[in-house]
Amino acid sequence: MSIFFMMLFSAAVVLVDQLSKAWVQGNISLYEKIAVVPNLFGLTYVQNTGAAFSAFQGMQWLFVAVFVLFTLVIAWELWKKKLPFTTLERWCIAAIYGGGLGNLIDRLRFGYVVDMIEVEFIRFPVFNVADCFITCGCILLLVHLLLFNKGFWKDGKL
Repeated sequence: MSIFFMMLFSAAVVLVDQLSKAWVQGNISLYEKIAVVPNLFGLTYVQNTGAAFSAFQGMQWLFVAVFVLFTLVIAWELWKKKLPFTTLERWCIAAIYGGGLGNLIDRLRFGYVVDMIEVEFIRFPVFNVADCFITCGCILLLVHLLLFNKGFWKDGKL
């Protein structure tokens, strides 16, 4: 997968994330709940200054620093090291990056992240589209690296 397609996919993730957040901000009042599928999930507009379960609340500088570090690691890997990632793993990295960028845009624009998806059948924090891409991308990347990409773990590759 070329760098161009990774950037294009990350940009698409950011676009979908930002459009969903703009819709929520324009159509739902803060803390208003709208049932989408009763007793399963709904929309609740919240402003999150931390991470999941309100961890690191108010520490915006930490989230910016982690994202900048992640950007530097990805740039180094793409242009210098060329780790043996498969195409699927590069899609996962692009999803994680796009989700991180979507949340970073919120932090820089508003000082908080717009969250809106609430699952009602379990106790879980309200999250957003970017969080979905970050979480799914991380899980799929780790599973694929551990179970299917034997070349990644060969001596001398890292």
